Amino acid sequence: MKKFLKHTVSLLVLFLTISSCYEETTIPIISDFEITFINEDKSVPVRINVSNKTEGADTFEWTFEGAGVTSSTNKNPGTIRYTKAGNYKIKLKATNKDGAEDVVEKNIELFEEIDIQFSTEIIDSNYPPVEVQVKNETIGENISYLWTFEGGIPNTSTDKNPKNIVFEKEGTHTIKLEVSNGFESFIKEQKVEVLPVPTIDFDWQVDFFDDDYQAPVTITLNNKSTDVISYLWTFERGIPNTSTEENPSVLFSNIGTHNIILEVSNGKQTRTLTKTIEVLENTNLRTFEDVQLGINTAHNSNTIGAFFSGELRKVFTANEVTNENGSKIDLVFLGLNDSFSFNKFLSPNEIATNGFIAIPNATKTNIINTQENCNCGVSINESKFNSMIDDSILKTTTITETPSGLLHFDKNKTPRIILFQTEDGRKGAVKIKQFIEDGSNSYVICDIKIQKLP
Repeated sequence: MKKFLKHTVSLLVLFLTISSCYEETTIPIISDFEITFINEDKSVPVRINVSNKTEGADTFEWTFEGAGVTSSTNKNPGTIRYTKAGNYKIKLKATNKDGAEDVVEKNIELFEEIDIQFSTEIIDSNYPPVEVQVKNETIGENISYLWTFEGGIPNTSTDKNPKNIVFEKEGTHTIKLEVSNGFESFIKEQKVEVLPVPTIDFDWQVDFFDDDYQAPVTITLNNKSTDVISYLWTFERGIPNTSTEENPSVLFSNIGTHNIILEVSNGKQTRTLTKTIEVLENTNLRTFEDVQLGINTAHNSNTIGAFFSGELRKVFTANEVTNENGSKIDLVFLGLNDSFSFNKFLSPNEIATNGFIAIPNATKTNIINTQENCNCGVSINESKFNSMIDDSILKTTTITETPSGLLHFDKNKTPRIILFQTEDGRKGAVKIKQFIEDGSNSYVICDIKIQKLP
């Protein structure tokens, strides 16, 4: 019995000893965590990942100051989101079953969100000098601004809303804004186009019937000015006297020199240019020199025409005659062969019986082929023809068509003067200067003088 009691006491002592040793070895807690900024972005809105590195803990109590989720009891709270800039504390309190406790705190600094927004407004126009107003609509506080105005006055600014900038030189200029929150910077650019300074120039095109510049003369202006927005023409003694059209037409009826003045503007700058036009006295005579008229074969093969129009100032071959121009043909030359043994001028409405196809809408022209035979009381020789500087000789000449005056002629007399009068009353004269023998392409060379259209 004594032996049993002794053994029992020994076991009790051993149990108490082991129990005492167990209380002295409580597991300690080492609290720690790691913060990672997603995309390394510290400008709000910000998301962070919190990774728990604590050892020896069983329970966790997180506090997230300023975050969307302010607390958590998860070992790893996951992604935490912040929407406002500032300095915030993250606190972790860790405990275990033995009653151990440890607290760790860390701070994070979050910066303002940067969303660069600015606009430019051109004051007045893009013509120099160009004044530009900048409107800064960038969101955020506690951020800095650095403006660069390429070629502008001023060249730079650190104001949130800078004063108006002036660009004086033409070309494309860059406005650049760099915004920083102390952690990162962002840049945005816009372009400003400054148009060139105005240039001024013009010429004109004279009306087809007035290219001899004899009164009256109608011209159409050809404006060559660039980079302008308005025009003011002044026509000395012209009709109209002024115009604001870009390319106006004007009539000058008075003989003499007239000023044409153009003033252009781009809204800021004005330039003026003056040119002169000389209007000559009206001779009422139009002269054509070295006109070639082909014999029948040349005309019908469309090589050298035999039809002449004073109004259109053109010789027509057979294939060029139309319903539109037929009525404007004044003369038809008939050259029967390349030896020029039989030649005559015909009225356009009488050619169908002379080896030609009829002219549509043809008109009547009275003709005197041989003045020496006409017995019509006219005599205009080479000297008179050459002296015609106006229509005074033709005006006083009565052209009467007679059978003998319509007779043909050969090449033996050179020069030969042929007289004619068109259906609309214009009188004229032809001087044949040469007979050119070239087979089927033979032709005559002549000068023609004819009164102008009434």
